[in-house]
Amino acid sequence: MKIAFLGPEASFTQLTATQLFPNEELIPKANILDCFLAVQNNEVDKAVVPLENSIEGTVSMTLDYLYQTPEIKIEAEAVMPIAHHLMIHPSQENDTAIEKIYSHPQALAQSFHFLNDKYPDVPKQDFASTAAAAKRVSENPDRKIAAVANKFAANLYGLKVIHENIHDVEENHTRFIVISKTENSYENKMQSIGKKTALLITLPQDHAGGLHQVLSVFAWRNMNLSKIESRTLKTKLGNYFFFVTVVGDWNNVLYVNSIDELRAIGAEVKFLGNYKEFLLES
Repeated sequence: MKIAFLGPEASFTQLTATQLFPNEELIPKANILDCFLAVQNNEVDKAVVPLENSIEGTVSMTLDYLYQTPEIKIEAEAVMPIAHHLMIHPSQENDTAIEKIYSHPQALAQSFHFLNDKYPDVPKQDFASTAAAAKRVSENPDRKIAAVANKFAANLYGLKVIHENIHDVEENHTRFIVISKTENSYENKMQSIGKKTALLITLPQDHAGGLHQVLSVFAWRNMNLSKIESRTLKTKLGNYFFFVTVVGDWNNVLYVNSIDELRAIGAEVKFLGNYKEFLLES
């Protein structure tokens, strides 16, 4: 089985994919869209992409592509503790006039206070991933540059960690999802920490009380919503779809019938799947 992931090698997504699919072929992709396209075009069986970080919030591109690729479902969810470290090429002296710091924008944001206090005048540049930033540093031994990445990346690319655990909040976790064109085909011997269901809901024409009308469908059924987030439809201001997750299994007849009631009031609903959630090692 082929599994795509947001690469390159040593990204947090690869660490997640390695634990979820220890015996499968892992294929790095340059960005989240490429992961979705690989699944959509049957280049791979599944893909692993980030969905949400506990500090910086939802990865908006993932939500957008879930909406834009109706045949793709969510098969599993995994939460990983995230630790960021600052690393340089071993040929450079520690902290000697670092000229630029590279990393993924979320990693830079999650380490903002440390970087701002320690290196206030050093430019920070966004990179496609933390691993790609580490790779850039490894390829430029003569430049005084640094990367914010994980220790797996430091080991892979032979870099020297000069500051450990620079993330601003200790309880830093990222939620990843497994996507595919099938439902309930993911199997793993790891113990799950729960189940949830994900839905994409587009409201009927904008009118007063529209969102309340949708939420009441869940409320009277005592359905526990763990997340509800709006995303613009990119048509005009005020047009949104909503990403909703419901805690628990989906075998309750009231839960199943909630989709019929949502459609009856004019909402469009995409059922993304009922799936297990796992807690991974950092």
